[in-house]
Amino acid sequence: MRHSWLKSSAQHLAVGAVLIAMHATVNAQSAPSTAAVQAQVERLAPTSGGEVGVAAWRLDGKGPRILLNGSEAFPMASTFKVAVASTILAGVDSGRLKLDQMVPVEPDMLVPSDVIADNLIHPGISLSVYNLLELMLTHSDNTATDVLQKLAGGGEAVTAWLRKHGIEGQRIDRDTHGLLRDFFGVSARGLKGWEEAAKANPQLEARGDHPLPSFDNDPRDTSTPEAMGQLLTLIYSGKALSPASTEVIRGIMERCRTGAARLKGLLPAGTVVAHKTGTIGGTVNDVGVMTLPGGAGQVVIAVFVKKSDLPYEKRERAIAEIARSVYDFYLFNPAS
Repeated sequence: MRHSWLKSSAQHLAVGAVLIAMHATVNAQSAPSTAAVQAQVERLAPTSGGEVGVAAWRLDGKGPRILLNGSEAFPMASTFKVAVASTILAGVDSGRLKLDQMVPVEPDMLVPSDVIADNLIHPGISLSVYNLLELMLTHSDNTATDVLQKLAGGGEAVTAWLRKHGIEGQRIDRDTHGLLRDFFGVSARGLKGWEEAAKANPQLEARGDHPLPSFDNDPRDTSTPEAMGQLLTLIYSGKALSPASTEVIRGIMERCRTGAARLKGLLPAGTVVAHKTGTIGGTVNDVGVMTLPGGAGQVVIAVFVKKSDLPYEKRERAIAEIARSVYDFYLFNPAS
């Protein structure tokens, strides 16, 4: 079972290759100014076909920030899984949880997803916290997410963890089961029996590719670009989690298998990007940390797109173009 609103953007590797070939090379002699890169981001945003939010800055806090609709709420889609992972790892740091702790995955926890629900179809599933984190962040597995969110104490507990760390512009209200159920307007039974529901209503599957005003304007499960950037900064600066847990989440996010044509789409080959994608309806997102070459530092970046009805490839291209513009700006404007 592989639905358009679940599929890995790794399928678009060919698209990413074309984008790289098309992108002009930038050198130190043509280092963009802050005003120039801000104008470039604003010019690129409409090519997504929707509303775009951007927040980017150096991880060390030096230099200017690049913001576009930075304080506006956007549906997070699966990017909310970064906060879930952080809350779980905080539980590991406190001793409440262990990475090697085995967690049962009960049949009623299965949610349409590419790994667990698609492949582990028989009763008797148990996975370690570490493996659940891996599946949640690298494959965006929805079942792994809901098992971990329940283990964390639910959306309220995840949001409370964010507030504890001073992040006000992000909230987690539902698990993926609840979010998908609301988006597609199906019952819990309908979501569990997705294949049958989609067969009975052929338009149901297609809904996942298009904007839905009731979802786009829902304040639940949203984040501002600045709040997401703040969360990433706390994690990667080592201020939110222990050194060991910081390395765990950093390593997993660097192994992310989705979104090859988004933040990474136009970056030089081999660029290290720790990131998490999110996709549903008119929403296509990618958030993470880009590592600049030659010890030039790291850049926190969150790019959200909502209310777009363009093909996914065009939405992803807009993200890739914005990410490359931001990358070039910070690479060729060293922090003082």
